[in-house]
Amino acid sequence: MNTSHIVTTFFLAAGVAAVIGLYLNPKLDDSAAVEADAAGTSAAVTPSVASLALDTPEINSIRRKATIRNRPDGHYWTRALVNKKSSVEFMVDTGASVVALTYKDAQKMGLKPDQLDYRWEIRTAGGRTMGASVLIDTIQIGQVKIEDVEAMVLRTDLEQSLLGMSFLRELYSYEFRGDRLIIQQ
Repeated sequence: MNTSHIVTTFFLAAGVAAVIGLYLNPKLDDSAAVEADAAGTSAAVTPSVASLALDTPEINSIRRKATIRNRPDGHYWTRALVNKKSSVEFMVDTGASVVALTYKDAQKMGLKPDQLDYRWEIRTAGGRTMGASVLIDTIQIGQVKIEDVEAMVLRTDLEQSLLGMSFLRELYSYEFRGDRLIIQQ
């Protein structure tokens, strides 16, 4: 084998390895996030260089983000613009499967909670209550704006509206850093 043939074979093998790496790397990143989630930890999803190379529009886009601060009570609280008109204070709750609204906040948003169908049984930390399923047009926190968010209006037993997973899972990522929760869309 001459030197030029060895060099050509080397570059061909390196190219094949690079293509395989580009294909497998995003899948490995996803499995790590799934494993972290299964372990009960929060994993911030960050694009790798390989996945960016496969998804060119992400290279040119700037993610919208907002920072939510931890208050002295140990919870993350934020004020959000709901349906482009109402300001609602939410406590972030990763244990809540959907956004949960107090009766009062639902009234403030114009949802007419007295006319809703409270047929869903909801389990809360305080016990069981009944809830009505609603769809919130938009929830905006800083630059982050999520549309068509599933929520429940709880008739009783809820002192504070909760920003649950029906909002959080629509984000590109969320990451806890010390006393801050950084959300990105």
